[in-house]
Amino acid sequence: MSQHWPAPPGLRPAPSSPAEEPVPGAPLPPAPAREPDERPLWRRSLSLLAVIGLLALKWGKAALLLLPKAKVLTTSGTMLISIAAYSLIWGWKFALGFVLLLFVHEMGHVIQLRREGIEASAPMFIPFLGAAVMAKSLGDDATAEARVGLAGPILGTLGCLALLPIAFSTGDDFWYALIFTGLFLNLFNLLPVVPLDGGRAMAALSPWMWFVGLFAMLVLTFVYPNPVIILILLLAAYETYKRWKARRAGDEKVLAYYRVKPAHRLAVFAVYIGLIVVCAVGMGLTFVERDIPS
Repeated sequence: MSQHWPAPPGLRPAPSSPAEEPVPGAPLPPAPAREPDERPLWRRSLSLLAVIGLLALKWGKAALLLLPKAKVLTTSGTMLISIAAYSLIWGWKFALGFVLLLFVHEMGHVIQLRREGIEASAPMFIPFLGAAVMAKSLGDDATAEARVGLAGPILGTLGCLALLPIAFSTGDDFWYALIFTGLFLNLFNLLPVVPLDGGRAMAALSPWMWFVGLFAMLVLTFVYPNPVIILILLLAAYETYKRWKARRAGDEKVLAYYRVKPAHRLAVFAVYIGLIVVCAVGMGLTFVERDIPS
């Protein structure tokens, strides 16, 4: 049973006048409007990332231990979750096509990892963040890391180009928009910053390019601020610092990792530039000014 104590003298509410008493049946006054959040988008994004980071620090270890045992979080399960999430923006047809192209991209990494003799998991999809493949390493040296990194955009770009005959024969903007989006995904992943695929290629080409990639991500963060780009920027800054610090320490094992034969460096450069050209030209051919059909 609750008890109501009288208010102390001087804090008693003043008796309301008859005019202030609510009239039975009369409409209630409208609730005061909620003040809009006037903080800049980048500050709101940082607040969201801070909350996510704190939760990850608290529950991340437990999540990683439970992840392999959670059967619902299989490739097919996370694909369905991602399709449902993207459907809220693009409609289910386009979401299905986009997730399948993302799957093709990730399978490029899986295939190359296994060719390198490294056990790799099937892709796990994360809505609005893409997908990830779990592996203990990316190879014995920077050349192997570059092969693994570029395998995703190679197979992903081929998957997009395989849809060109359908787009040309039907003339349907749906296919053009799907190809364009898939090529953009692969081109974005070629930015020269770890953990993106282009950063893996730079391990064999020129690690100095990681700083160019960091600058590009910083520009993107100010021009198009959103949580995904900010998260990539933070991961890139941490990974670049960690790798560069290890290189500066002069550990022979680390230095040997980054020794690349000139022929291998030339091959990585040719594939990297070739992918950029193909994706850029393909995006120019498939660009449509209409809304993405659902």
